[in-house]
Amino acid sequence: MRIDKWLWCVRLYKTRTLAAEACNMGKVLVNGSSCKPSKEINLGDEVLVNFNPLKKSVKVLGVLNNRIPAKDVPQYYQDLTPEEEYQKVEMMRMMYFERRDAHTGRPTKKDRRNIERFKDSEF
Repeated sequence: MRIDKWLWCVRLYKTRTLAAEACNMGKVLVNGSSCKPSKEINLGDEVLVNFNPLKKSVKVLGVLNNRIPAKDVPQYYQDLTPEEEYQKVEMMRMMYFERRDAHTGRPTKKDRRNIERFKDSEF
C-alpha cells in the first residue's frame, strides 16, 4: 500500500492530498528515510510524521484497502511517540493561547490591565 493512502486511511491526515504534500515536503519518514507518496509500506515499518511542533512516531501493524472508522484505528498502528512530545505541545498551547471561561463576557479595562501586567511580569 502507498504511504500517502495509508496515512489517510488511518486518519493521520484529513485528505490524501495533504498526506501526499507532507511526503513531498519531507515531513514523513519511513524507517528513518524521506519518502515519496508512492512509497510502498509493509508491516513493521516505522513512520515518523512531523506535525509542527509534534513529531508523531507510529509502527505499521496492518495494511488496509479503505479508510476505516476512527474507533478501529488502534488495530492498524501502534503509537510510539514519547509522552514528552505530547506534554511539550500542551505546554506550548498553554503558553501561547489565552483561555477564558465561557459566558463571562469581555474583560473590563481593569481586567485587561491586570492581564497585561501578568504577561509582562517575569517568573
